[in-house]
Amino acid sequence: MKSYKILAAAAAFMLLASCSGDKATVKCTVTDAPSRAFVLKCLNGNVAEVLDTVRTDAAASFKYKVKLPGGSPEFVYVYKDDVRLASLLLASGEVAELVTDTLGNYSVSGSEGSALLKESDDAYRRFVSNLSSLAASGADPAEGGREYVRHYRESVGFVMHNSKSLAVIPVLYEKVGEMSTFGNLTDALIFRSVCDSLKSVYPDSKYVKALEQETRRRENLFSISNSLDAAEQIAYPNLAMPSIDGSTVELSKLDSKLTLLYFWNSDDATHKMFNQDVLKPLYAKFHPRGLEIYAVCVNPDKASWGRIVKDQELPWINVNDGLGTASRSLYLYNLQSVPACVLVSDAGITPVAVREGDLIRAVEKALK
Repeated sequence: MKSYKILAAAAAFMLLASCSGDKATVKCTVTDAPSRAFVLKCLNGNVAEVLDTVRTDAAASFKYKVKLPGGSPEFVYVYKDDVRLASLLLASGEVAELVTDTLGNYSVSGSEGSALLKESDDAYRRFVSNLSSLAASGADPAEGGREYVRHYRESVGFVMHNSKSLAVIPVLYEKVGEMSTFGNLTDALIFRSVCDSLKSVYPDSKYVKALEQETRRRENLFSISNSLDAAEQIAYPNLAMPSIDGSTVELSKLDSKLTLLYFWNSDDATHKMFNQDVLKPLYAKFHPRGLEIYAVCVNPDKASWGRIVKDQELPWINVNDGLGTASRSLYLYNLQSVPACVLVSDAGITPVAVREGDLIRAVEKALK
């Protein structure tokens, strides 16, 4: 009985320890602001949402415990009305000691992520201040360009040196007006490097998952730019995607007079009906005359897609890169939705309505 009680007590202690580990504490002093109300906000996507309202005591201080769902660090901001006083990145078990005034001049200790966040905030403020000073003095615009290059290099150094801290994420998204610090197409390479580093540490963080989406978007744009630069030899954007057997099939290397580029989603029942009712008869009629179908599926579940292709016995080329609606193929052909059909030949590309009659007439005309 005694050993059972010891085990039960140990289990209870471990449970309490694990629960307390999913919290962080903010101890804040707002100089010269006793008995005043302040707002705490938490970052959700690109929006800072209200977390709670707190009030300083007679000594101008407050203490607040922040819950960290899943134990991942959270971005928390202290506001007075519309003025952001401090930015914090809180990890499990940390006690962040924050001292600030009502203008947003602050210092922080006890939180490594928050200290890094302040370092990047300070660098950004210096950058903005320097740009404003140059504009006010009527300096040569080239001076502003040199200031941007200086700040960009400083920012690259910061994110690469701290690539396993979530504190780099706001730097990657940083803007001055409409100008992004990381606005070059080649910055997709930096995004990918940092994203992969963060995924190794915080694979379940909502901030890292959002960064993965943005990284893929930038990689797509970078690939599109490279493809367009190399597209002088052919009259259409080339695709090279994994087929149903895992091999890569290039659109430009198909030995056919005419290719129907078909974008679809194997999860959509109407798309599957279109395969059986329209595309199969079309393929049977025109394939002997030189038609090939290159069907791009945007279902990210490749296992499900593979089963449907086999169940429907689709005889044409079926490809899927597993990126879903982030697939670069959609960007290359400027598509906003699926299904979509495009006829591809040496003469160029021709969009066609996803209707049986329109497809038959268009294919018949192209193969004359």
